[in-house]
Amino acid sequence: MPRPIDLAKRRELLDRVREYVLSNGLTSLSLRPLARALGTSDRMLLYYFGTKERLIAEALALDAERPFWRASSLLDTAGAPDDAAGLRRFVEDLWQQIRAPDRRPMLRLYLELMTASLHDPDRYGPIVRDVLTEWTDLLTPVFLGLGMGEQRARNEATLLVDATFGLLVAPLADGHWAGADAAFRSLLDRLEAGWHAAQ
Repeated sequence: MPRPIDLAKRRELLDRVREYVLSNGLTSLSLRPLARALGTSDRMLLYYFGTKERLIAEALALDAERPFWRASSLLDTAGAPDDAAGLRRFVEDLWQQIRAPDRRPMLRLYLELMTASLHDPDRYGPIVRDVLTEWTDLLTPVFLGLGMGEQRARNEATLLVDATFGLLVAPLADGHWAGADAAFRSLLDRLEAGWHAAQ
């Protein structure tokens, strides 16, 4: 009979994995060097998590400061914006949280995952899809609340999520955040006109 999983040890490993990948990235992540750095074995990591991909996904999900959780909590407590202007303010606040300097190491990891998913979609595609889907699922009801139909609300949420991630790529590489901020405002200018029309 297999011994039960030590949940405290599992959580400790996840915390340490998260710190490791923040410092070292994901591009050349291998279980054996990771296990050595954590003072354990690759077999023990597989015992606790099954696969390297599951380990990565769970370590990233542990990020308690993720803007997603803040946005979700705000929608739960304050309710969704009920007009286009309120939605814009909500989205602008999300942008500021996502692009904050202390979030950039984590953003780099997400973009590394997106790149890895292009080369190895079977391994990393599900992780990336989960990240994008959770944001789209969070925002779709907000657009429904503006009076949009189901399909249009989903399309608007998808456009906003995908465009936002796209606008993060260049400034993470070159540090020109003012240009990304201006482009994001221009995107919202165009989208907001359609949001008003939906009301």
